Amino acid sequence: MGELARIVDQLRRGFEGGAWHGPALLEVVGKLSADEASASPIAGAHSILEIVLHVTATQDLVIRRLQGDATPLTPEEDWPVVSDASEAAWQAALQALKDSHHRLLAALDARGNGELDEPVLPGHSSLYVTLNGLVQHNLYHAGQIAVLRKG
Repeated sequence: MGELARIVDQLRRGFEGGAWHGPALLEVVGKLSADEASASPIAGAHSILEIVLHVTATQDLVIRRLQGDATPLTPEEDWPVVSDASEAAWQAALQALKDSHHRLLAALDARGNGELDEPVLPGHSSLYVTLNGLVQHNLYHAGQIAVLRKG
């Protein structure tokens, strides 16, 4: 297995399951209801729904960069304001998260190990740093969600 395949494996494990540390992102959002996802058990902290929208936006940013688009996230894209906390909106947010993950994996299928040390875009981090950073980002937020679920 080449290095890129190992990184993709870590992306999958941290997102879908089988991670060494414990529950992956999809496992911690698992069977939450919209009420649980939109609750604010810790004053000043983001809700689980807000975090899911943020993770989706971050994955979409990486996909855009892989496609050659250097446009940064706007603050509204990075942390979208939740205007609908219904069950349908929560399910749509979860589906968008999963769809983004699958688009990311598909975009990485066309990449090779030789690109890992190359910047994703001129002036940006290497593909290696970008993808490992995304693994870290997703796991950080999975931990936040796990704490919020206990709150």
